[in-house]
Amino acid sequence: MRPNIYLVGPRAGGKTTLGLALARALGRDFADTDALFVQKWGQSIADFVAERGWDAFRDEETRVLEAVDRAPGRVIACGGGMVLRPSNRELLARGLTLALLAEPSVLAARLARDPAEAQRPSLTGKPLLDEVAEVLAEREPLYRASALAVLDAALPLEDLLARALAALDSVSHS
Repeated sequence: MRPNIYLVGPRAGGKTTLGLALARALGRDFADTDALFVQKWGQSIADFVAERGWDAFRDEETRVLEAVDRAPGRVIACGGGMVLRPSNRELLARGLTLALLAEPSVLAARLARDPAEAQRPSLTGKPLLDEVAEVLAEREPLYRASALAVLDAALPLEDLLARALAALDSVSHS
């Protein structure tokens, strides 16, 4: 049974983009926990959080992760806050987890260009770069602790894919 490959990291780290490329390269199915959440609830994460709050969102996010974990062999892009709950980190540890990290300025620039950014609720209410830096500082140790490899999300996709494949290959041969 092939384990799931989980991609963790901050918003705009490229988890979905790399996940699709990695799934294609490995001949695996792809899933995105944020997209599955939106599909299940029929509303954006921002609207859900506005109506029900962050705790309710985190509960549902965990349920989505548990559901995708039941089907092994996939590449799964996780929401940026997935690592916040210890139970989620335990579940991620059952698969192969790669973390995508970049400087806050890179992430903030991507978010500013992303038309879906309005669908992502503010986590702190601060200006974008300040928020990205603060959230990354809080979560980076969790991303690193959850991952078998940390990848530079600022790299071009083809380089990022090559590094992800190399990291996964090294685990399969150890």
